[in-house]
Amino acid sequence: MVKTAFSSSPSDTAELLRRLERLKRLAWVLNSAVRIPGLRMRAGVDTVLGLIPGGGLALGTLLSLYIVWEGHRMGVGAATVRKMLLNVGIEAVVGVVPLMGDLFDTVFKADMRNVRLIEEALARPETGAPYNSVIEKNPADGLFYPSGRRF
Repeated sequence: MVKTAFSSSPSDTAELLRRLERLKRLAWVLNSAVRIPGLRMRAGVDTVLGLIPGGGLALGTLLSLYIVWEGHRMGVGAATVRKMLLNVGIEAVVGVVPLMGDLFDTVFKADMRNVRLIEEALARPETGAPYNSVIEKNPADGLFYPSGRRF
């Protein structure tokens, strides 16, 4: 498990970790809950939902968007949320193609990717801060100054 490095009270940290574990379980159920016999692959409920004509793909997409929403609520940055939405969008667009979309969904695993993105964002020293930030906040006076980091 990735250790988080954000500054908040222990109760907030415990709550974030609890929510992250819940999202990891949901992503596992959606993408990897069942081993496919004869193959070294796993599939989840999302793959089965894609086979249901009508609303199966929509329900799977809504569950994937829930993971994105929770990541946003946990404080990941806008760039991370955009990457997560792109993952869900790719999976939804390709998922429209019968059978081939379900196979893609089984391999791509957007929900597992999105949970990994949330973990990586929470592990950064400043949650949600871009890697190439050009300004930093000085804790002594609370003002922003140019960063010493290079792009």
